[in-house]
Amino acid sequence: MMNRFFPKQDTSMMADNKTKSTKPANKTPPKSPADPAKERAAKRLSYESNSSHEGAMAAELSALEEAFRKFAIHGDTRATGKEMHGKNWSKLCKDCHVIDGKNVTITDVDIVFSKIKGKSSRTITFDQFKEALQELSKKRFKEKSNEEAVQEIHKLIEGKAPIISGVTKTISSPTVSRLTDTSKFTGSHKERFDPSGKGRGKAGREDLVDASGYVPGYKHAGTYDHKVQGSK
Repeated sequence: MMNRFFPKQDTSMMADNKTKSTKPANKTPPKSPADPAKERAAKRLSYESNSSHEGAMAAELSALEEAFRKFAIHGDTRATGKEMHGKNWSKLCKDCHVIDGKNVTITDVDIVFSKIKGKSSRTITFDQFKEALQELSKKRFKEKSNEEAVQEIHKLIEGKAPIISGVTKTISSPTVSRLTDTSKFTGSHKERFDPSGKGRGKAGREDLVDASGYVPGYKHAGTYDHKVQGSK
């Protein structure tokens, strides 16, 4: 029989192949399945902590800034409350009695607003608002120190809101009264209303056929049964 010869394999190459094929064992233990109850509790705690943080941020909003925002959005549905127009600034000074007519006038308020705002801007921010109040406090409370004057003028504004004026009453006009007085209507317009001024509805717009059996204009319609019963 013929001898079969096989080529010798390099022992070093075989050793390298074994080391490459052999992977190190993963010593990290497998993660245990998460507990749904614990996950929900963790999420709830995280949500509560975020909510408490937001509440703290809202609480930090000072009464002065709250008043600023209320006046800033007054009369303007598109306002964000972060900037204030000159008209609302003047209203704030009037409603909060910053303007006293002696030390501080409406002219002083307008001058300070023009001084504080930017040249190309028509509004002021909250920081500029505080600067404007500081300028007015020097005039409004002359007898107090700068710090005390600022505190006093802040007290006038803190927690306040715009004063909404009452609805303007309509002025009675003789012309309007004559046009709306139904007792003076003539022709077909007169037929549309009863003596009290109430509209007759369809009966006042169309000629309805009277099927009562009485002649038109009879004043004692519907009194026959009453008279018969009274005679008995």
